[in-house]
Amino acid sequence: MAISRLNRVKVNQFTIILSGLVLLTASCLVFLFIIKNVYGNFNISEILPTSENLNHSLSGKNYTVAILYSKYTENLLPQGNTWLNDNINTWKTFLRSSKVNYEVINDQAIETGKHYKYKMLILPGSKSLSDKEVSQIKKYIEKGGSVFATSGTCSYSDNGKWRGWDFFSEVFGLKFTKEISPEEFAKVHTLRGGLPLTAGIPAGYQLKIATWDRPMSCEVLEPRTTQVSFWYNFKNEGGLVREEIKKTAGIAYGKYGNGRFVWMGFELNSVIGQQEDYIYFDRLFQNSLSWLTYSPTAIIHDWPGTYEAAAVIAPALTNNVNNIYNLLPILKSEGVPATFFVDPSLSEEYRSVLDNLKYYGEVGGIVDLGYMASVNDTINKLLDYNTQFIHVKQAKYNFSKVSRLANNGIIPLYGLYNENSLRAVINSGYDYIFTDSLTDRSVPKTVIRGENKIVSFTKTARDDYEIIRNYGLTNNDFQLYTYEEDVDRLLFERGLYILKLHTDYQCQQQYVDVVRNLIQYLKSKKIWITSASTIKNWWLSKSHLEISTEAHGTRRIAVEISNPGNEYVHDIIIQINLNKDVKNLQISSDIFGTKIPSYSFDRKNQILTFTLKRVAPGDSYSYFIDFDNISIL
Repeated sequence: MAISRLNRVKVNQFTIILSGLVLLTASCLVFLFIIKNVYGNFNISEILPTSENLNHSLSGKNYTVAILYSKYTENLLPQGNTWLNDNINTWKTFLRSSKVNYEVINDQAIETGKHYKYKMLILPGSKSLSDKEVSQIKKYIEKGGSVFATSGTCSYSDNGKWRGWDFFSEVFGLKFTKEISPEEFAKVHTLRGGLPLTAGIPAGYQLKIATWDRPMSCEVLEPRTTQVSFWYNFKNEGGLVREEIKKTAGIAYGKYGNGRFVWMGFELNSVIGQQEDYIYFDRLFQNSLSWLTYSPTAIIHDWPGTYEAAAVIAPALTNNVNNIYNLLPILKSEGVPATFFVDPSLSEEYRSVLDNLKYYGEVGGIVDLGYMASVNDTINKLLDYNTQFIHVKQAKYNFSKVSRLANNGIIPLYGLYNENSLRAVINSGYDYIFTDSLTDRSVPKTVIRGENKIVSFTKTARDDYEIIRNYGLTNNDFQLYTYEEDVDRLLFERGLYILKLHTDYQCQQQYVDVVRNLIQYLKSKKIWITSASTIKNWWLSKSHLEISTEAHGTRRIAVEISNPGNEYVHDIIIQINLNKDVKNLQISSDIFGTKIPSYSFDRKNQILTFTLKRVAPGDSYSYFIDFDNISIL
């Protein structure tokens, strides 16, 4: 009996140990399955509770960047000048707000190669550097390091002698063109849309940069470098638009060897303006950090399908109204709609004209909202709210009475509007408003007042009043070339080209063929030509879309796309910039039954493009992008 009891005890111990091993194995498998579901493919080293992995989990950023405090550069400044120290303090503020760890290093740290341990090297206004530093910085980038630089990097030696622009040409792929004169207190700096650095920023957004530090402009020399912005202001400056844009790059990014760089031709302290300006500059800064640290960014294309820009043809029926009949056959043969603007007081007189226009597009009203008496007086001379409301309401009534046209938009008679105008237009049931003023972007802007909203279209190009009346260009070839310059600029910005015409100028019989040639040019550039209402509908529905990306480990990116709005969105293009070299890319979803959208992968530029035919109201999609990393040698 004692022996039997002992055997039972041994059997129970073995069973318990075996069961424990089975449970432990099963637990490990379940754990690994969960980890794989979250992180995709992974190495065991990536999930071990090391200080590096714990720091990454807690802070989201497991790297430290170095900020160079260059005594050599400080020695160039007048004694007691705090310019460099102020700049570095601004960098510290930006990095702290981005939750990025940083250390300030000196010239000797770079000369002795101590900078290689940092993920990124920041060179704030580091104009004066030693030959050893220049050599070490080049090697650092070549081996895979990232550099964030401002102004004339390495243009002086450590003893203050002029070195030149060899570093710029070799490392940044840029050619210095000029310094911005401080004669103007501030200079407009226009950003391109649709780039990794400008994700989430309106195309053509115009930052305001103070000129006290003498900002600089460059020209991109090599395809490895991408121009992000330009200083040229087509409205106030002369010269050929294409050439001036090319020669006035103020921000650029690219690759050198196995590393990356972002260069800005101004200091962070130089950005001035309103709250919105600082918000968008902060977004530019964050995107720059993402590019330099190989983190993903996502962009929702501003225009449907593969269009990179859009255009609206907006004829205004002013004097010689019957000249509009010179334009209509061109619109018909080219198969494009227009958005016509007519003075509502003329609607009875030109009833037959209005009846014809509805077959060629839509009609908006030219309404008197007041005028600007001088350059510095844009508010007081505009009419009060009640008067403006009566005028815009009367315009809608006049159109509906005469021709039953749906008048959904207006353009102020003198091209200006204010807050009273927006309230009057919204409360009168309009959908959009045009302005002759240049604003801070080259795409429409959604204006919300309470529960109502309206879309504002800014002037983005020169019209025939400027080209024919002001410039005196009566030769059709010169007219076309000038229009095409603005088309190219808007395509570069990825904005909206608005072709405003008048019946007493471009619609004259001897000039109107220029419009046909221009429409064909727009088509050749694959620019979306449509009406203002169609743009408005697209812009409002697209604006509802939300997208977020998050890196799960080193081999997976989670993407979430949602439409919290109440309208369908069609033909959406979403671009995911992986920002690092990968291979064996796969798309999946953690939600059963989720259809994987069609996509393409640009291996050279490491850009994944999703095409969504339709996103219904309230829909939300989650996708995983899994890949293998290509090691940087």
